[in-house]
Amino acid sequence: MAATSSAAADILPADYASGHWVGRVWDPESGGPRVVAVTSNGGTGAGVVDLTHLVSTVSELLDHADPLTVLAQAGDVPRWQLDELVGASLVQDGLRPFLLAPIDLQVVKACGVTFVDSMVERVIEERCAGDATRGAAVREQVALALGGHIGGLRPGSPEAAHAKEVLIEQGMWSQYLEVGIGPDPEVFTKAPVLSSVGFGSRIGIPTFSSWNNPEPELVLIADSRGNLRGATLGNDVNLRDVEGRSALLLGKAKDNNASSALGPFIRLFDGPFSVETLRTEEISLTVAGEDGYVLEGRNSVSRISRPFEDLVAATYGSHHQYPDGFALFTGTLFAPKQDRDTSGLGFTHHPSDVVTISSPHLGALVNTTGVAEELPPWDFGIRSLFAYLAEQSLSGQGTPSSPALQAK
Repeated sequence: MAATSSAAADILPADYASGHWVGRVWDPESGGPRVVAVTSNGGTGAGVVDLTHLVSTVSELLDHADPLTVLAQAGDVPRWQLDELVGASLVQDGLRPFLLAPIDLQVVKACGVTFVDSMVERVIEERCAGDATRGAAVREQVALALGGHIGGLRPGSPEAAHAKEVLIEQGMWSQYLEVGIGPDPEVFTKAPVLSSVGFGSRIGIPTFSSWNNPEPELVLIADSRGNLRGATLGNDVNLRDVEGRSALLLGKAKDNNASSALGPFIRLFDGPFSVETLRTEEISLTVAGEDGYVLEGRNSVSRISRPFEDLVAATYGSHHQYPDGFALFTGTLFAPKQDRDTSGLGFTHHPSDVVTISSPHLGALVNTTGVAEELPPWDFGIRSLFAYLAEQSLSGQGTPSSPALQAK
């Protein structure tokens, strides 16, 4: 892949030593994924400790009454150095261990249209019917119709209901405005269990899309009871032309080979670092192309239209449970308007774009775009994981959790 090498210091925030970080590593030696934690006592730098002898999956770890006690039991003697894992993750030659997405059995859910700016862009996509050449003209038309009356609306409020009536009268009502300012947020399943890719992996852009973009997002991680346990960064890769043709094509637009990227690690909530810390998180995006093109963007979480609690409640509750927990993309403020190839056509990915998503408390997620149909097929699923864990249990390299580690 085309991404340049990066030191461990570049993928973890400055305060990483005071945080608690968990994730997964692909281990060629044992032929499967290992649950890991980052330690600052790695001798020559950040080290990575193997937790698989204590917990079989990240899902199991996060369901523990106190995951931090499990990390304490693991000690701080690293099996790997993080610098080495970072370098190997950017190459992935199959010979060295590399970073995986930091979740495993969790369902990957996503909330859409949670920011006004991105809501307006969804309306534009819909009115363009997936045709990027109409983007500039439609954007001007929509902006004129919406005026300045949308930004301060609280979704589901009487004021939002009145705005809906006005927009219907103007012939500008949209399904995206419904979930943007209506009572119910959009929540959908982004990717199958175990299909997300991690730091350094290539992300897939299918050949049937010619108008697409990254979506830099904060991803909340919940346990089986809907309790938030930590957070990570995510790229909710989006095909604007596909979804623009019809919202019923959302699955085709959102769920493709390597279209969900997460990482580099889950930062666990531990008191000093909490949900409150993330309400004002600033998530930065840089796309660097081989053609010299650079796109920069920002997702200011403080401008989200709905609080985290509302998004979680819409996902988990008496109406829907997740016995292995879930990861929840919270949406993005970022909407790419900068032209790349032709004036008026806006942004779209090229192969080998290096996409960096970073934030002050969660580090940096780096991936390179590739052609989805040409990427290595996803072939390590739930049956493969169960077979691997059973083999590790028999060999003594990974054992079922003791009663002290049970969550329920």
